[in-house]
Amino acid sequence: MSSVIDRIYGIGIVPVIAFNSVDEAVPLCKALVAGGLPAAEVTFRTACAEDCIRKIKAEVPEMLLGAGTVLTKEQVDRAIDAGVEFIVSPGFNPEITKYAISKGACMMPGTATPGEMEQAMSMGLDVVKFFPAEQNGGVAKLKAVAGPYSKLRWMPTGGVNANNLMDYLSFDKIIACGGTWMCKSDDIKAGNWEKIEGLTREAVNNMLGFTLGHVGINCENADEAAKTAKLIAATFGMAAKEGNSSWFTGKNEFEVMKATGRGTHGHIAVKTNTLDRAIAHLKMQGVEFDDSSLVAKNGKNIAIYLKDEIAGFAIHLVQK
Repeated sequence: MSSVIDRIYGIGIVPVIAFNSVDEAVPLCKALVAGGLPAAEVTFRTACAEDCIRKIKAEVPEMLLGAGTVLTKEQVDRAIDAGVEFIVSPGFNPEITKYAISKGACMMPGTATPGEMEQAMSMGLDVVKFFPAEQNGGVAKLKAVAGPYSKLRWMPTGGVNANNLMDYLSFDKIIACGGTWMCKSDDIKAGNWEKIEGLTREAVNNMLGFTLGHVGINCENADEAAKTAKLIAATFGMAAKEGNSSWFTGKNEFEVMKATGRGTHGHIAVKTNTLDRAIAHLKMQGVEFDDSSLVAKNGKNIAIYLKDEIAGFAIHLVQK
């Protein structure tokens, strides 16, 4: 995937915005960034779209910006000149798609049928928009057509919301979802930036889905580990079972190490819905990772440790 597509994938959710005035551009984007989504698809449905893009580029440079509802060659040129990183159209227009590609744009035309998807693929595209997603069969349709198109990826938009977001993002052919539920038109017009920031943070938390996996406790040797595990099990009415390098209690809530492992005291495993996106979002917050600890299975990343300890515990991020 291209670097732009990689960034879109890491962010996971792309807010779709129709600005009413240039004055809305910067405060809205600052609210999105504060909530954890430094990306936006600015639609060309309003006359101020180009000016908004230019203002955002100048004042909120960390935003990954795309132009949406691009229907003409003129709009392609204006979008590129304004500095967007990607271009999205609601439907599949071969002429406009080819023109955007010829200009070197990261183009994601809207598709709804296998025929449109195949035409896009014939132009060398491996990522397309799926629009309107829910009205065209949702993620069930994408799963049904994914078999023959093993290299194709989608960005569903249209009907995606907080309730069905993970239905889409749990499918590994989805690079991200576009949506408006965190920045609705009425809230933008009213300048409800705090509400938009809150809804954005809620969307990110829903996507990442951090939960406690287990606590790992370091012991000096196998005998100490057995004693500790059995004590925990007896105290809380849990079962204890021995593994190769550790003991587990209950439903694996505690892992008691037979030798000193990572972390001064041990490790804490935190589960996430989407490991790669969790890494991307935590990196945006300045969190560093021990890249040597990355574990992959069947070509997919499943676990990694943070570089620094927290309160004497190594933090182990694990794919659910």
